[in-house]
Amino acid sequence: MKSSIPVYISGYSGYVPRLRLSTTDIAKLWKGGGSGPNKAKSVANIDEDTTTMAVETARDALSMSGSCEIGAIFVGTESKPYAVKPTSTIVAQALGIHKTLASDFEFACKAGTEAMQVITGLIGSGMISHGIALGVDTAQGRPGDNLEYTAGSAAAAFVLSSDTKNPIAKIEYSTSYVTDTGDFWRRQTESYPRHLSRFTGEPAYFHHVQSSVKQLLSETNLQPSDFKYAIFHQPNPKFPIQVAKRLGFSMEQIEPGLLNPVIGNPYSASSPLGLVSTFDVAKPGDRILLASFGSGAGSDAFSILVEDGILNKGEDHIPLSEKINDSKNIDYATYTKLRGILK
Repeated sequence: MKSSIPVYISGYSGYVPRLRLSTTDIAKLWKGGGSGPNKAKSVANIDEDTTTMAVETARDALSMSGSCEIGAIFVGTESKPYAVKPTSTIVAQALGIHKTLASDFEFACKAGTEAMQVITGLIGSGMISHGIALGVDTAQGRPGDNLEYTAGSAAAAFVLSSDTKNPIAKIEYSTSYVTDTGDFWRRQTESYPRHLSRFTGEPAYFHHVQSSVKQLLSETNLQPSDFKYAIFHQPNPKFPIQVAKRLGFSMEQIEPGLLNPVIGNPYSASSPLGLVSTFDVAKPGDRILLASFGSGAGSDAFSILVEDGILNKGEDHIPLSEKINDSKNIDYATYTKLRGILK
C-alpha cells in the first residue's frame, strides 16, 4: 500500500518506566533458580498506566514535530484502564486537542502499527494533515506463566504528517498479512491472557512476519541489503534474530532496535519502540524495515526512508537508550503490589 499523498514522520518519542524486575527473581520463585529468556523487564509504577505513558510520550513527539493541527489521535493497546471508555479521548484532553478523531485500536501486539497505517491512509487521502499514532501497553502475564518473564510496560508515539518541511522520515510503503490463528487470547472477564505454546512460533509469529515482509519486498522490488536497519516484533530475544536470519537480514541491521533483553515485551509498544531506538542512531538516506506482529494473528510491514530532519530533533529530545539506562531494580514482592497481582 502506498498513499497518493506523501506521508512523513515529523516527530517521535518513546517512554519506558524506570522500574525493572530481574527475570532471575521470577525464576527463583517459580522454577527454583535460573533466569528468563531476557535479563529484565520494565514495570509500570503505582502512578503509571497506559494513559499516563501515552500522554508523556505524545507530548514529547509533538514537541519534536512543532505546532500542527492534529486530525487524529489513535491509541493502540490491549491494556487500557477502562473496559468501556476510550484512552484516546483522555490523551486528547491532556494535550488540549478537541477537534480531532480519537479512537483506541486493539490487535494484540500490532495495534500500534495498525494505528500508524490508518493515519497514513487518512493523510494520504487528504482527510487530515497530521495525526498521532501510539503503541502503549502495561502487558499482563499470569504469575508463573512463561509470559510473565517478558510482559513489560512502555509507550511509543509518532506524529505523522503531510508537511514536507524538515521531516524525520518518509513512510514509503506498507503491507499487512492476517489469518485466524488462535495462538494467544484473553476473554473479556479474564485478568490474564492464555496462549497455545505450540502455535506461538511457526504458525503464528514466523509465518505472519515472514509473509508481510516478503509481500513488501516483492511489491517494492527491494532487497534486505537495501535496508540499513530492520526492526521486528520482539516477544522474546530469540524470535527477532531468527526471523531476521530467515529473511536475509543481519544482526548488525537489527541490533539498534533489539530491546527485549533489557525491557521485555511491552506488547503494542514493542516494534514501535524499536523504531524509536533506531531513529536515534539513523542518518539521512537510511532505509528502515519495520515489521510488527499481533496474535490472532497478523503482521504489518513498513519501508521507511530517513530524511534530513533526523539531524534536527531538538534540544529536548532524550535518546531512548538514556531513558532505558535510567532504571531502578525492584523485587518480586514489590512487583506483585504494583501490578495488583494479589487480590
